[in-house]
Amino acid sequence: MSETLYPLILKPAYKDYLWGGDKIIRYFKRDEPPGVYAESWEVSDRPEGPSVAANGPFAGKTLSEIAEGRAAELFGNRSTGGKFPLLIKLIDAKQKLSVQVHPDDESAARYGGEAKTEMWYVLDAEPGAYVYAGLKEGVDRDVFSKAIEEDTFEDVLVKIPVGKGDAVFMRGGRVHAIGEGCLLLEVQQNSNTTYRIYDWGRFGSDGKSRQMHIDEALQVIHWDDTESARVTESPVAERGESRLTEVLTTPYFRLERLDLHGEWEDECDGSTFHVLFVAEGEVRLKAGQFDETIAAGTSCLLPSVLGDYSGASAGAVLLRVSLP
Repeated sequence: MSETLYPLILKPAYKDYLWGGDKIIRYFKRDEPPGVYAESWEVSDRPEGPSVAANGPFAGKTLSEIAEGRAAELFGNRSTGGKFPLLIKLIDAKQKLSVQVHPDDESAARYGGEAKTEMWYVLDAEPGAYVYAGLKEGVDRDVFSKAIEEDTFEDVLVKIPVGKGDAVFMRGGRVHAIGEGCLLLEVQQNSNTTYRIYDWGRFGSDGKSRQMHIDEALQVIHWDDTESARVTESPVAERGESRLTEVLTTPYFRLERLDLHGEWEDECDGSTFHVLFVAEGEVRLKAGQFDETIAAGTSCLLPSVLGDYSGASAGAVLLRVSLP
């Protein structure tokens, strides 16, 4: 008889990209050795960085192993393909990231690669922190190509100041870069296709310039995309002193923020999983026989068939990811 599904506390996979620092492990007081932790893949079943269950009978197993034969029970009937449909990660930009773009569904089908629409939620930011998101009005392929040749990228990109609690939407085809001093939660389609356009004159650990993907990028950029990338939140519900806010809903994912003071009851009804990331404070999570206190910086996957669950806290901020 197979094990009953329960809330899965996940151990992430870390990436030591050259632009990263160690803020992820310092900010969330994680017990990891010193080093570079540019990204923490919190909920992932990608073979190059799977997250692993850290609690209960499934401890030590990857999401793919747990989902084998029961993907619908784990991920919900809105998910297809038998895999976790998203990649949820933390990003510590000690230095700014390269200017890049990802294909959307249409351009991925036409030119190859995996479609990648994403969003960033700012968990913490140094004074003066910013991101680049989109092209300035009037920037076409010729102007953009000239910026590549003349090293004038900052003249064509939209620069957005960001602070804690801000959210930015990056649809496929939108040129972007994360500035230094940002600690972000990123929610994206399950993809690892990135077309690097410009790297600020930086060299890799081998002393060589990192590979660019100019031709691929020029095929997938949306030149007519002038919509602001900054997200406007919408309150959803209040219960006592607690408030649920819809940060962003896309065709691929939904992100909500729960400011929790007291107890909040909810359910997973079989249609979608809920991923809870504890951004601040700690939460006592109950579901059936499960009853554990979850600290800040922890990601927990609630299976779609979990049913009723509740969270209680004297003061916490939870980010909840699900399928729309």
